[in-house]
Amino acid sequence: MPMPIRRALISVSDKRGIEDLGRFLAASGVEILSTGGSAKALRDAGVPVIEVADYTGFPEIMDGRVKTLQPTLHGGLLAIRGNPAHEAAMQTHGIQPIDLLVVNLYPFEATVARGAAFDECVENIDIGGPALIRGASKNHAFVCVVVDPADYEPLMQQMQQQGGGTTPDLRRRLAAKAFARTAAYDAAIASWFAAVAGETFPEQLIIAGVRRQAMRYGENPHQSAALYSINDPRPGVASAKQIQGKELSYNNLNDTDAAYELVAEFAEPAVAIIKHANPCGVAVGESITEAYLKALACDPVSAFGGIIAVNRPIDAAAAAEMGKLFLEVIIAPAIDAEAAAVLAHKKNLRVLVAGALPDAGHPGIVFRSLAGGFLTQSRDILTTGEDLKVVTRRAPTHAEMTDLLFAYRVCKHVKSNAIVFCKAGTTIGVGAGQMSRVDAARIAVSKSEDVRQEAGEMTPRTTASVVASDAFFPFPDGLLVCADAGATAVIQPGGSVRDAEVIAAADERDIAMVFTGLRHFRH
Repeated sequence: MPMPIRRALISVSDKRGIEDLGRFLAASGVEILSTGGSAKALRDAGVPVIEVADYTGFPEIMDGRVKTLQPTLHGGLLAIRGNPAHEAAMQTHGIQPIDLLVVNLYPFEATVARGAAFDECVENIDIGGPALIRGASKNHAFVCVVVDPADYEPLMQQMQQQGGGTTPDLRRRLAAKAFARTAAYDAAIASWFAAVAGETFPEQLIIAGVRRQAMRYGENPHQSAALYSINDPRPGVASAKQIQGKELSYNNLNDTDAAYELVAEFAEPAVAIIKHANPCGVAVGESITEAYLKALACDPVSAFGGIIAVNRPIDAAAAAEMGKLFLEVIIAPAIDAEAAAVLAHKKNLRVLVAGALPDAGHPGIVFRSLAGGFLTQSRDILTTGEDLKVVTRRAPTHAEMTDLLFAYRVCKHVKSNAIVFCKAGTTIGVGAGQMSRVDAARIAVSKSEDVRQEAGEMTPRTTASVVASDAFFPFPDGLLVCADAGATAVIQPGGSVRDAEVIAAADERDIAMVFTGLRHFRH
């Protein structure tokens, strides 16, 4: 049976749509109680309102900190209708039932996001609002609670359909949403306090997300999936705007994130082409068009159906080149109107505009689920150690060192074990996700040879290249594979018990080798 709404309590910080709701409730014969700014907004809209202070007989005190923490209000929300003891208590203390609660909370998250001072953030921690919401939600068998202006219209529609009442299904759904809101609100407060205290990993880590997309399936068709965003100032895939194309899939989002994080590493125009979360081509250039063509040349076969990320706005020239290849997703900080028109002809291509690049140096934590728990760690925001150390007789030339640093940035984003061959600011062979480092080196060389032969080139692309390794060479064998392919310089963390053997092998081949002192495993 629908529960009729005869009395409502409205107290909102976000006043969007409140006038229309107030007019509807008043026209439906609902008595409206309200506080402070909400009461003024309703009165200004011509809605009759009873001030909570007048209703309870107790004024707002302590600058409004105490205004709804009253038995008259909480009793009206929590009383079980038809329960003799509750009905008797209400009669004894002059408590009237409240059938609808419309509350949203002080803007704590927004206050923190704009960098407000500590005291202002604390002052924006709502106390009375969550207490009201939890009470009404607990008693949802009789009380309807609304915490989101988006739910005003469904509420009004149902009241029209149900003779001024609400159904159990609607009240239950809205109660669940209300409990989720107070939980997320408390999570934001707890996270902020932990950050203020300098606790990266507090004793209780609370994560709250807002669902942005429910997906048709997950990594595989038999898996369900959804995208959630969290309170994170870093722009990226979760906050990007999709301007064209089909709905993004789980794998699209995962790969696009990997691509966008990679290009954010570079100051110069850069393009990354990603397949299955690994780069199949990365390059820098004088323009996005040049960088794209260089990246594509690394492995055009694997690039088919791939994800492209760029770290500059896309112009028409770049869009025209990208439009020649079948792609799943393109993401950029911006895209001009002419370029958007070019890509619009690719109806199924998903195009995302992120507005800005993720800050590659911004601290934060990342997660990985386990059975019964999850791992968390700080983001890998470094690239090399404080001091690069040349460990061979020959030091890298300036050109080699430039390419070594480029290669090591790319290598940081390749699944371990990872080997990356580069030349002239372009990847020319990538070996990813192998059980042994020597196999990663062999695969990188093999991929480069396949592309060379397909292109009809005479000279191996790995000739006069440089190599990056995400972790140390445990034996000289991986280094020798690189040397045999024509590499002239290597960058790696160092730290193996056999470093001396690896260095000796490099000296024997006249290879320059640099230790970074910083490993980049990516599993």
